Amino acid sequence: RGGGESARASLLKFAGGGEKTATLRPYLSAVRATLQAALCLENFSSQVVERHNKPEVEVRSSKELLLQPVTISRNEKEKVLIEGSINSVRVSIAVKQADEIEKILCHKFMRFMMMRAENFFILRRKPVEGYDISFLITNFHTEQMYKHKLVDFVIHFMEEIDKEISEMKLSVNARARIVAEEFLKNF
Repeated sequence: RGGGESARASLLKFAGGGEKTATLRPYLSAVRATLQAALCLENFSSQVVERHNKPEVEVRSSKELLLQPVTISRNEKEKVLIEGSINSVRVSIAVKQADEIEKILCHKFMRFMMMRAENFFILRRKPVEGYDISFLITNFHTEQMYKHKLVDFVIHFMEEIDKEISEMKLSVNARARIVAEEFLKNF
């Protein structure tokens, strides 16, 4: 063992991160299992207006059509709210924001995504209050697309958003360091 590093530590480093992935995997598998269970959707016509079919999770017209909402938390700042109904599921994600830079980057990135919501069929333009981004999956989506691919998309999005914000933060910090060095050369 050269360098004083244990085999387990180097294996964790190779696997992609150590402690971060130790809490991320169970979190994502819980979200995956809950989403797979919640995506048992069926066509349900409106009880109020004939020939209308609206997502009951959004309309909330009758309580018997709504399922109990489930919140899955990795920590107090990182959580997922899954609200189900007979014909739709709303998935709201709160992304970890440790400091002001991450808050600003997250806000800008989510705003960028939501402006292009028509390109992401299941993305809502406005997130649920207290969350950063929301997806709305209806029975029409599950009829047109594979359920497991929808679940994979949400899980992949959750994995990648953390990486993207971390990379943007590193880039901003590196730029700030270069600017500060250039500024201090004048003195």
